[in-house]
Amino acid sequence: MPPANTPLYNHPLPDIETWLSNLGCQRSDDNLSHWTFSQPDWSAHLYLDIDAIVVRYVSSGKDIQRSFKYSLSRIDLEKAIFAGP
Repeated sequence: MPPANTPLYNHPLPDIETWLSNLGCQRSDDNLSHWTFSQPDWSAHLYLDIDAIVVRYVSSGKDIQRSFKYSLSRIDLEKAIFAGP
């Protein structure tokens, strides 16, 4: 896997999938670009879109959607996405 400070667009798809799995995300059986992640107070639906990871957070009945470009490094994406809503 490339270094963590490498933009995500320089990572092969299998490495991105491994990264998400290692962080505790579960891939959908119905849609291979859809992943889920759960914490006690919130959950997230991650969509691997063409040029960004789109994240929909669900917390206390509220939905918040954010988009993170693949030009960000893997470590920056990890910090931003998994910090929660």
